Amino acid sequence: MRIGLHISVICLLALGTGALVAQQDKSALHPEPSKTSVVPDDAALPDAPQPQQTQTKDPDSKQAPANAGVSRSKQQPKRILGIMPNYRAVSAGAIPPPPTPRQAFKIATDNSFDYSSFVFVGLTSMIAEGEDAHPALGKGVPGFWAYSWRGFVDKVDGNYWVIFALPTVLHEDERYFAKGEGPILKRALYSSTRVLITPNYHGHNTLNASELAGRAIAQGISTTYYPSSDTSAGALAQKWGYAIMRDALTNTFREFWPDIATHVLHRNP
Repeated sequence: MRIGLHISVICLLALGTGALVAQQDKSALHPEPSKTSVVPDDAALPDAPQPQQTQTKDPDSKQAPANAGVSRSKQQPKRILGIMPNYRAVSAGAIPPPPTPRQAFKIATDNSFDYSSFVFVGLTSMIAEGEDAHPALGKGVPGFWAYSWRGFVDKVDGNYWVIFALPTVLHEDERYFAKGEGPILKRALYSSTRVLITPNYHGHNTLNASELAGRAIAQGISTTYYPSSDTSAGALAQKWGYAIMRDALTNTFREFWPDIATHVLHRNP
């Protein structure tokens, strides 16, 4: 719960500061289309950008960068503030082909084993131990370790189900395609609902089964290593809801980060 509240504060900051740029110049540069980057006219821009399939002799061959030709002020960085991993984000206007299984596996791995993941798990474990979230796990150093390794397994397990395994089977693109412009509330609604709606490999919006089912599977697996007193249906449903909310708020922060960086912090995203 604490995690969701912290991310909520960040996203509220994003929404507030985003209002400063609601009237920004909409004559942003439109890059020339390439095999891996297509920028449709604003009038034809769908709610969710449509990934274009590009045939290559080697499906795992290197693709052109997703940010190629995109206005620098709208680019999604690989890291936010040099700390937060942002590997799943695609810059506004860039429409790369669907990720190959190898690419999806790499994104899941980068998100799971990035150094910031250990910092994040350490902080949340410290908070959980301090609040005695799971009394059966104990207190002090032994308790902190008990929370830490379980928190890390939760994170890694969820990432591989949501980003790699289920999307590969269901042909869903779990990357976040930023809008980058438009009314603030519309962008906020779009970004927060990507946990429910995502494009498939053919570019059509579909129910985000990878997110919803992936988080549920991860919670089910967690019953094998959490105390039985913390694995009731109600407790698991609550943890599932927090995981979905966290992902929704993270997407919203991703959406508005380039605006905050460019117009508030006066730096490149």
